[in-house]
Amino acid sequence: MIELTKEDGLWIATINRPDKANSLTRAMLTELADIAGDAAGEARVLVLTGTGKVFSAGADLDEARAGLATDPVWERLSGALAAAPCLTIAALNGTLAGGAFGMALACDLRIAVSGARFFYPVMKLGFLPQPSDPARLAAVVGPARAKMILMAGQKIEAPEALSWGLVDRLVESEALLETARLLSADALSATPDHVAGIKALVPSG
Repeated sequence: MIELTKEDGLWIATINRPDKANSLTRAMLTELADIAGDAAGEARVLVLTGTGKVFSAGADLDEARAGLATDPVWERLSGALAAAPCLTIAALNGTLAGGAFGMALACDLRIAVSGARFFYPVMKLGFLPQPSDPARLAAVVGPARAKMILMAGQKIEAPEALSWGLVDRLVESEALLETARLLSADALSATPDHVAGIKALVPSG
């Protein structure tokens, strides 16, 4: 359910479970974390995307009821993405919800289709967000807007997400991966050490 393609330093990891709104099982999260860890030594760019009209609805409901919602695997994944010395891009093919927020927030860049929506319904569901997500979210959109999402449970439409800085660019769905490739071009033409060196100079969110 995770597909990985490698193209001369460009890795594209695709969540492919559209019949379940790309909801994530523990095995899928572990695989994504492994990919992010492996990319640190081999890739110059790692792109995360999904199939269908939803990037990810967060945790698989059955596994969430069994404890996945608070499993440390989420932090392992976001930590691996944040630590990766390559350029990381979340190419959001649709709505982003719940714990899946963490992987997008840990990426360097976020691009999205114009119909995407963003929400993290932990208040309503009775869970705490993943430990690193609130700080990363507040660093991107500010504390009040982070509370709008986490505490007031607001669903943020794509244009508002763009104006907040939650996403960096909106594109049409057919141009999503092409845009990710264009954003990857300079990093792909550089050495891994050069990519890592520039990334290390930029404070993370």
